[in-house]
Amino acid sequence: ASFSVSLHKVDNTTVTIKLRPGVSSSCQIRIKNVIRYELKIKSGENVTFTFSCRTPEKYFIMEIQKNIDCMSGPCPFGDVHLYPPGLPRLNKTYIWDVKASTKAGLELKFSTPWLRQIAPGETCPDFISYNINSCIDKATVNIGTFCRNGSVSRVKLLGGVVMSLHLPWNSALTTSGFNIANRASIKRLCIIESTLKGESSITLMSPNYPLGFPEDELMTWQFVVPSNMRASVFFHNYSLSNCERKEERVEYYIPGSLSNPEVFKLSDSQPANIAGSFNMSLQGCDQDAQNPGILRLLFQVVVQHPQLDENVTHLVDLSKERNMTVTIHSEGWPGHIPLMSEPICLICKDPRTCDRVLTLVSGTVYRISFLCKDLSRLRITAEKGISCVDLRWCQRKIYSLSVPKVITQLPIRLHKFIWKLVAPDLINIEITSPSLKLQQHVSEQRCNTSYSYSIVSATPETELNVGLFCPGGSIEKIQMRNNITISLKTFGKGFINESNHQDLKMSFVPHIKDECTFTVSPNPKTKVYLQTPNGPYGLPPYVSISWYIVVPSKQIARLGFSRDRMGIACETGRAYVNIKEETLGAEETVRREDELLPVPRNMYHNFWVNVSNCKPVDKTQLTLQFWVTFADKQIDLGIILAVVAGAGVLVAIGLTVCCVKKKKKKTQNPMVGVYNSNVNTQMPGKKGLFAKGRQNNESHVYAVIDDAVVYGDLLKESNGSVTPEVDVYRPFDGPIGSLPPSPPPFSFRKNIKCSSEEEPPPLMDTDHDTYTFAHQNSRQLEDNVDANEKDKGNTNMPLLEKTEQDGLVE
Repeated sequence: ASFSVSLHKVDNTTVTIKLRPGVSSSCQIRIKNVIRYELKIKSGENVTFTFSCRTPEKYFIMEIQKNIDCMSGPCPFGDVHLYPPGLPRLNKTYIWDVKASTKAGLELKFSTPWLRQIAPGETCPDFISYNINSCIDKATVNIGTFCRNGSVSRVKLLGGVVMSLHLPWNSALTTSGFNIANRASIKRLCIIESTLKGESSITLMSPNYPLGFPEDELMTWQFVVPSNMRASVFFHNYSLSNCERKEERVEYYIPGSLSNPEVFKLSDSQPANIAGSFNMSLQGCDQDAQNPGILRLLFQVVVQHPQLDENVTHLVDLSKERNMTVTIHSEGWPGHIPLMSEPICLICKDPRTCDRVLTLVSGTVYRISFLCKDLSRLRITAEKGISCVDLRWCQRKIYSLSVPKVITQLPIRLHKFIWKLVAPDLINIEITSPSLKLQQHVSEQRCNTSYSYSIVSATPETELNVGLFCPGGSIEKIQMRNNITISLKTFGKGFINESNHQDLKMSFVPHIKDECTFTVSPNPKTKVYLQTPNGPYGLPPYVSISWYIVVPSKQIARLGFSRDRMGIACETGRAYVNIKEETLGAEETVRREDELLPVPRNMYHNFWVNVSNCKPVDKTQLTLQFWVTFADKQIDLGIILAVVAGAGVLVAIGLTVCCVKKKKKKTQNPMVGVYNSNVNTQMPGKKGLFAKGRQNNESHVYAVIDDAVVYGDLLKESNGSVTPEVDVYRPFDGPIGSLPPSPPPFSFRKNIKCSSEEEPPPLMDTDHDTYTFAHQNSRQLEDNVDANEKDKGNTNMPLLEKTEQDGLVE
């Protein structure tokens, strides 16, 4: 098919057809017998041409430029037409270059459905786009790129304008969709008018975005909003230039405001909940010539109906809180940023200061309100810090780790509450749950409550994920070293009811040996699963963890491991599992990483389980899980018979001794012990408890009955002679204590013997002074017997009291 293009000389129009960039020259333009790859038709020319291919739109594009001079003559104001007609179906760009004086203003008025501004690089759904450039003297400023179907109804410019319309080859558009009108000077770079009729959200950008706004320029956006609607402004992306003079700012003119214009910095929260129409202006500054920087702005305007509860305020009293922040935000924040087209929820701390995210700080009282149709789309994230500097002061204090009622009373669901616990060196943190207790979340024992706790122990070098816990378990206490972060996360709406029963508490305690120690008091009717911290990543190298399991007096615990080996290989040191009951003479079971773990066994007393890690070789991690169950103690018949037999033997011995004593009373008068008033009668103990030292008193000397007198006949039958003996008190040196079993230090573990018996540790804090049993001579015994016979008449008064009274009388 052939095409004829005829341009009148007065049209001042040029048509250019050229190859698309990056496309091969497989198609040509033919004018008579001449083949061309580019064709330019000027005003006053009439050209007929054809294409050598059937799909020229794949190879060629077309530009139609019309120059309009409004400086030397009258401007052709009114509707702008797509001229000339009869052009081939190619991708087209219409360009209207209007030259005008800076003393006058030009207005581009768009027909419905108006325009919507897009960011550079974006494309319009129908591939039809407008581009507006302002020309002042020789400088060109890109006002913006726009698609159809938006809210931008007019653009007013100072001086000349270059307007472009891009149409795809298959577009059926026959009109330009705008007209040009003459206006008085606007005394600023441009004015963009946006008309918003119903609930809507629009995005606008400063000229030249993302490049810099012209130096020391001023521009204005006019927003036409129905008086019964509310508008809010949000800055999403901005940057500031380096100013030498003046200050970059935003000014608002709000009808009815007593402080017009209202001036804001770009870093401020912008006005919200504005009733009806308003203007917003962006003012630049004089920039530093050496380092000018960039002033740019991308912002959003949201228009919505007034909310029924917009005048309902909620009191948030944080005046008595310390080191706490409360952030109210949309669901998914901060990872998920709501689309600008989504319905918006605003949180207001006063009628005109609203935002999608509002942070409240401790020590202040707030009255907040919400501009949101659906409050279920909002969440609360709070954070509180607790630290200890002097253990003497904070060791006596117990801190409650419960969510304050001021938060739970808000009509917003709590998403997360974070406690950051900071302890200096040699001070550790203890977490307790006295009534609810904690349950560790493992695959065999999942949490199904409305909230859970995530506990992380951290240092600048390492981080230990202690685990995920929920209420209703067996863990009464967790002691941890280093700084701790506890995060309470809610699931569903049930937390509102369960929040009244929180009992998690923390305190600062002296230094502990292990990285983490659990105290577990299980329910005898349940099976408890416990697992080493740090989940699938395994314990860090050289970390030691202990569990102290409480066994009820009438129960037997059964301990078992979920697998038969530790599953690691050590590069340095050894990994150990230690098990020991807390009773005298208890054997300690020790297993290395290269040995089988103990088979399930019964534990009759409270016991310790300790897991200590080595430095594993690459790709091996130490993760252990064990379980504990309980059963009632069963009394064995053999034990009962043995006890009865033993009791019978003791009774027989007792009768024999009584008979012997009765017989000896008839033959001789036995010597009896006489109270010595010159001897200290206090119970032996630590030296600090005596008024005088052990070396300076006779509290360790006792007057005793001479066995030779009482059992003289029996002793004579044996060997005929008796020699008094001196007895020495010896302290018990068996194993006892409440500390967990400790594996040998890593430097000594090569030669450890894994046996069932161990050397009992010495008893701590034991007084090793000897106690001497002194024997009286026969004369002293006779004197005492005489004194005793004199007192036989008064049998109502104890001998000790009688002697004490005599001493007082003397």
